[in-house]
Amino acid sequence: MNIWQSSFVDVNGLKAHYTRAGRRDKPALVLAHGFSDDGLCWTPVAEALQADYDIIMVDARGHGKSEGPEQGYGSAEQAGDLAGAIRALGLRQPAVLGHSMGAMTALALAGLYPDVPSMILLEDPPPLWSSGFAFSLPDRRSSLGQWIIAMKRLTREELIAHCQAQSPTWSEAELGPWADSKLRFSFNALNQEGSMRLDWEAVISSIRCPALLITADPERGALVTPESAAALKTRLPHVHIAHIAGAGHSIRRDQFARYIEVVRAFLAQTAAE
Repeated sequence: MNIWQSSFVDVNGLKAHYTRAGRRDKPALVLAHGFSDDGLCWTPVAEALQADYDIIMVDARGHGKSEGPEQGYGSAEQAGDLAGAIRALGLRQPAVLGHSMGAMTALALAGLYPDVPSMILLEDPPPLWSSGFAFSLPDRRSSLGQWIIAMKRLTREELIAHCQAQSPTWSEAELGPWADSKLRFSFNALNQEGSMRLDWEAVISSIRCPALLITADPERGALVTPESAAALKTRLPHVHIAHIAGAGHSIRRDQFARYIEVVRAFLAQTAAE
């Protein structure tokens, strides 16, 4: 029987919220969400995998029910929070699957805390290891800020209708958690002041655990291009790359069945090695 638990842990002076699903006697799988989402946005994935994994969906600082300090929203701080949550929960080298911002958190976690994850799976991370992408980052953050301000002016019903109109192929199960996450989002999470700057070259070169990069179609909005995927492969030769066609930035929401198939295969194969 799978019982879902909602609780908090103290991490780096903050109360971090998490939802736990699946079976405690199974391997641990930590899910790290993207910007403006929260842990429960992983609900369909958790439901698909809960029979085989102990699943922990953590709300990043400023997201969901976790506390939102005024600053400290870089990948280094988020990786420190995730490492703290993993240790507080007594998880022993869990697999970590992250989307977008959460994928960069997983990447930073593996480089800064190499003893913490057993493997990392990265769903369309913003390729901060690529100088071209990093150069455009201030404009991208400004656009995201304007977008989330507009979203938070809407009611839950309006948010669901907006999401349905913008992403008609998403399943109904995705809509409610997506809308709720926007309403819970803290504007403090837009503040990049006081964040530690990371040398991504050094971070990536420190990664020893198995890694999977899941990519999709840039023409549909995916952030990782073939060029930036190749650049990561150069810096992290042992990374596996799986391309899922017909998907944009939210790969799992656009091509759920294929996504779960890819994730399951990597988790199983890597655990067996």
